[in-house]
Amino acid sequence: MLITTLNKIKKYDPCLSGWKMLLNNLGKTKSDDEPLAFLTILESNGFYDATWCMRSAPEYEKEWRLFAVWCARQVQHLITDERSISSLDIAEKYTNGEATKDELNAALAAASAAAWDAASASAWDAASASASAAAMAAQKEQFIKIISGE
Repeated sequence: MLITTLNKIKKYDPCLSGWKMLLNNLGKTKSDDEPLAFLTILESNGFYDATWCMRSAPEYEKEWRLFAVWCARQVQHLITDERSISSLDIAEKYTNGEATKDELNAALAAASAAAWDAASASAWDAASASASAAAMAAQKEQFIKIISGE
């Protein structure tokens, strides 16, 4: 199970309302170094706050990167530019130690160019809105699997 602590989260200046909600749901009045499962954060504050808290646990960088790639794969059918699809492949390979930092940077540059091309064609906003709506439930389910150690 993936964990963090309240002290680690607090270092990143969480929003006051989310912070108060988390403390209240934990029955606490201040931060501490007690292990805190991401699943508990999810159950207390919801998906957005739980994923925001990922920054407090950089030791799980591989899991976070693979989750990001997984999220993008859920809407890959909406991606029409091969540069973007290729960047997903390279990001996944890099995370698994099968691609270099230079390959990752090149893929990022190519994907950025693809995004700019799509934006200039006004397709970016429509694809982004569709992707967000279509992927939210699946993202949450996969996030639960990752933070639960499944």
